[in-house]
Amino acid sequence: MAFMLRGSVRLLPRTSRLAIRSVSCSAPLQSPAVQPKSKKTLAKPGVKNVVVVDGVRTPFLLSGTTYADLMPHDLARTALQGLLNRTNIPREVVDYIVYGTVIQEVKTSNVAREAALGAGFSDKTPAHTVTMACISSNQAMTTAVGLIASGQCDVVVAGGVEFMSDVPIRHSRKMRKTMLSLSKAKTLGQRLTVLSGIRPNYLAPELPAVAEFSTSETMGHSADRLAASFAVSRVEQDEYALRSHTLAKKAQDAGHLSDIIPYKVPGKDTVDKDNGIRPSSMEQMAKLKPAFVKPYGTVTAANSSFLTDGASAVLIMSEEKALALGYKPKAYLRDFVFVSQDPKDQLLLGPTYATPKVLERAGLSLADIDVFEFHEAFAGQILSNLKAMESEWFAQNYMGRKTKVGAPALDKFNTWGGSLSLGHPFGATGCRLVMAAAHRLKKEGGQYGLVAACAAGGQGHGMIVEAYPQ
Repeated sequence: MAFMLRGSVRLLPRTSRLAIRSVSCSAPLQSPAVQPKSKKTLAKPGVKNVVVVDGVRTPFLLSGTTYADLMPHDLARTALQGLLNRTNIPREVVDYIVYGTVIQEVKTSNVAREAALGAGFSDKTPAHTVTMACISSNQAMTTAVGLIASGQCDVVVAGGVEFMSDVPIRHSRKMRKTMLSLSKAKTLGQRLTVLSGIRPNYLAPELPAVAEFSTSETMGHSADRLAASFAVSRVEQDEYALRSHTLAKKAQDAGHLSDIIPYKVPGKDTVDKDNGIRPSSMEQMAKLKPAFVKPYGTVTAANSSFLTDGASAVLIMSEEKALALGYKPKAYLRDFVFVSQDPKDQLLLGPTYATPKVLERAGLSLADIDVFEFHEAFAGQILSNLKAMESEWFAQNYMGRKTKVGAPALDKFNTWGGSLSLGHPFGATGCRLVMAAAHRLKKEGGQYGLVAACAAGGQGHGMIVEAYPQ
């Protein structure tokens, strides 16, 4: 496949390649809030309008830093309490709570329920946890949309959490079997017999890895192969990563990251901003060695998203209920799709496949979209998706389409930074993407936003967010 994809890149029009190549780090932030352009609304007869009233998140922090001594439910509880404080929603009004997470803490496998109880929600409010890799909170939000659209609920809280500072590290399988046998032994002799069977290699732990079970390949290695297939250079990746950090710093300094709530970490200081935003220079980034494919790979620590701790939460309602309670919603949540493809060669191409499907479902074109918020797992992943979307050959040979999808204009794309700079708590990023789209639409006067993300397993998600009338 790599040879064929390189062929597809060579077939790209020169103008398209140059457009993708130019990833300016100085793209301006948008002007103050203006009224959205007048376009058709995506409301459908007989279907409830579902709105996001507001959303919050904890600061996203590098794993192993200020949150290191917490547990996942602490972060999730904080996000839920922050949402309650910001919206003043009475706890008893919430019909259901759904949370997404990827690496589960064994003590709180249903982290949604534990966090909800800790945040003071009624023990009569059901809560469940979903997992779908990096689109887990996307799945939580669309679950909420489904519950509301079907009439089962009027008010749902959706969110996500990830805590990479303390991931489960298991004993080896032989050691686990031995320990289970030991727990069943009834006499001292039986215990000694079990213990005598332990060998030194039993003590080697099973360390976690961000790797595909079906292919045994780490996501970083797959990203490196994907970048090579689409002829994305190391310089292009570093330029895009620098753009992400630069724009995130500008947005942070301008106060645009308003979904962040301050968090007084027990025994430590209050944190009120993301700590992974670090604009560097091309010269400094060029000094880093490849992180996965050595010695000739192009994916490095500087052009990859970093392991992150954080949680998010959004309040989703039927429009009718929101207005009855006196709320002014942020945005409508409209059409959405989930996609999946080959987890070996197309692991990170979810946005390429999801974008045309969700546009077609909504009856929109790429030109109708005012704001794009794509998850940035790796700079090479983003640029590969943009090249795939701009390729007629890829569309015809891999997607079964007659024409290319078309790449988003960069002046509409992740202009407040992205996962490369803001951080990527696997289970929480989806809510950040939706709230960023909603806030940018309001700030920039746009009407439609498109959120898209890739995920492990070769899966992906796309959603249309429509600005709520000012």
